[in-house]
Amino acid sequence: MGWWKKNNPDPLDQRSKALKSQLSNLEEEIRKLQSQVDQPATQPRHRSTVRPQSPPSRRNPSAIPKEPVFEPVDRWQQKSETPPTGPHFNDLGVRKYDLLATLRRFKDHFRGPSSNNPKLVSYLAAGSINGLRPLRYEKRVARNRFILLSVFFVLILWGILAMIFNQR
Repeated sequence: MGWWKKNNPDPLDQRSKALKSQLSNLEEEIRKLQSQVDQPATQPRHRSTVRPQSPPSRRNPSAIPKEPVFEPVDRWQQKSETPPTGPHFNDLGVRKYDLLATLRRFKDHFRGPSSNNPKLVSYLAAGSINGLRPLRYEKRVARNRFILLSVFFVLILWGILAMIFNQR
């Protein structure tokens, strides 16, 4: 079926190329600004001529951090908060049997791991990326193929069994 289609460019590859070029432009701008900061000022800058000119104050160069400071980004990471199930130890210090936690672990075992990027999963499921079909459409196509092939194999098996039993 893919022989008659035109080769459409992948929108994810296009987006990644655009982001890489934007990143390289930003890195180049950072290098330019860093070189401007590293160069000593040749003339002191004054904000206004109304105020008397005083010698410019020099900031302590050791106070400027050499490495970039990154803030923690927790808004994209989903933190699963388990509801409190009460104290886990009895009066003697022996651990209690926690039935709710056991059921939760059992359900999580069959649920499977969560995705690393839930936002991308929601985009794929909704079909929000141009050029890609929604995941529900792809599921429907796969389900219909499975049903059709199952019916086909049942008919073949029925034909073979009918031939075997008609020979007797």
